[in-house]
Amino acid sequence: MWTRLTRLTDLRGAGPFALSADGIDLVVARTESGLRAFQGRCPHQGALLGEGELDGDRLVCRNHRWQFDAATGQRLGGPECLVACPIELRDGELWADTASLCYRTGEHAVRRRIADLPGPRGLPLVGNMLQIELQRFHLVLEQWAAMYGSLYVYHMGPHPVLVVSDPVLAGQILRARPETYRRLGNVEPVFAEMGVSGVFSAEGTAWRPQRRLAVEALSHRNLCGFFPTLEGVTRRLRGRWERKAAEGATLDLAEELKRFTVDVTTMLAFGYDANTIEQDHDVIQRKLGLVFPAFGRRLISLVPTWRWLRMPSDRRLDRALAELREWLGVRIADARARLTADPSRAERPANFLQSMIAARDADGRPFADEVIFGNAMTMLLAGEDTTANTLVWAIHHLCDAPDAVTRLRAEVDAIIGGDGVAASIEMADRLAFAGAVANEAMRLRPVAPFTFVEPTRDVVIGDIAVPKGTFVGVLTRVPAMDSAHFAQPTKFRPERWIDGGIAGGAHDPSAYMPFGSGPRICPGRTLALLEMKMVLAMLYGAFDVKRVGDAREVREHFAFTMSPATVRVRLRPSASHHPALGAERAPRRA
Repeated sequence: MWTRLTRLTDLRGAGPFALSADGIDLVVARTESGLRAFQGRCPHQGALLGEGELDGDRLVCRNHRWQFDAATGQRLGGPECLVACPIELRDGELWADTASLCYRTGEHAVRRRIADLPGPRGLPLVGNMLQIELQRFHLVLEQWAAMYGSLYVYHMGPHPVLVVSDPVLAGQILRARPETYRRLGNVEPVFAEMGVSGVFSAEGTAWRPQRRLAVEALSHRNLCGFFPTLEGVTRRLRGRWERKAAEGATLDLAEELKRFTVDVTTMLAFGYDANTIEQDHDVIQRKLGLVFPAFGRRLISLVPTWRWLRMPSDRRLDRALAELREWLGVRIADARARLTADPSRAERPANFLQSMIAARDADGRPFADEVIFGNAMTMLLAGEDTTANTLVWAIHHLCDAPDAVTRLRAEVDAIIGGDGVAASIEMADRLAFAGAVANEAMRLRPVAPFTFVEPTRDVVIGDIAVPKGTFVGVLTRVPAMDSAHFAQPTKFRPERWIDGGIAGGAHDPSAYMPFGSGPRICPGRTLALLEMKMVLAMLYGAFDVKRVGDAREVREHFAFTMSPATVRVRLRPSASHHPALGAERAPRRA
């Protein structure tokens, strides 16, 4: 099964290089003994190893830092070993024999059909759609899972939807993308008509080159160089909150944190300082806030009425998208001007936007303007909403967890001290408990509690025969809330991620997939965790936090992602940095 991979001249540097042959992913690296090729997906959770890095003679997976000997494929500190792939050089081209590599989706003997599965009773034509309210969509699916089990079926109109919450089957499905499963067929057209066609909605050959650029922009190497900017934005947020605390202001946490994530994303992706933190009016957040709900409504609609009848909400969305396109158009024009003035920048682009303009697609052509705009929008939306909402959930839970706050503060004081702002990425990486708080918030309140896909061919899921094109919903929160996988699953216990569980109870990280799994795992995982550690350390190193209102009033709200209803807090300077407040603070903490 010899297949041409690439020209040798395209392999610059040591690697690793993410390549594919006949739909099979490979990773190629230069070693002292020459080029070596292995299976391209990490045996842990199926991430693309070509998106990782070479650290001397070690191949490092970017997602969970598993390390493999680049010459032998043996995992350092574990029994796993990557399957080697024979390669040859032929007239300046690299060829591979992929016969030894085969990715399967956990298929077994077929015993049942989808029609044999339990599920809620629906109505003719509309199925179960009248039982689903968009804002509670994820909760309805999870409630049905509790009633009907880890495999059940409901109907979107006439279309059956197979819902899977078994973590083993879920992992198999997510790791078999993009070859065996793709996003639902309506995702690409809905995103395209809104002008947001990018790496999230791309499929087939269009996905890989866009994915490669997104991963490079969010690589650990780039984040190390970007860290001083992240530190500066964090200090800027601290200054804003100091002023708000002095005024006794009540803060809408989501609005505050979206300013932070927008500033970080625009600096990293576009090289542009939006500086929304130091402005009191809404700069672009209100416009971005209209996009996710529109995605959610349109993706589950039985009839695309917005294509023929424009309602007021559709017209508001049109105006917001036009303003966002104009705003991004200025950023794109500036990036083009810089590349034109200095063509050498194409070899060393300074940010994601310059990389997109300078890069070529799978056919060797420059990316079309709509693809560049779509990916710029994707970076902006993904960077603004998901990290901010996870931080809101983390702070919401910390308001009721004084012991966790004490441990977090002790860690910040020991590692950072001063104002709680990490001065280096190495210092931020040491904030283990802050990372545990983020992980626990994502376990309890994932912004993406489910994923919908459809198989590109007939498959078997468990013992269920699933025809090509069937809608498949993968519930990712359900296993993380099961006592079989996590002890005290409904409790906010960040220490479980430090101590390896709670009192010897279950602790199964493989059932926890807040960023997805497999080759399409979220490329922004490392940045998101870094941002969360920075904000949590700064907030609890410099301030006391008090929630305004009853915790029971905070509800989960689904649009396209899951977010909290309004969480409001008041801040005051922390007594650890203002000793005069100590006597006043102590009784309140007790």
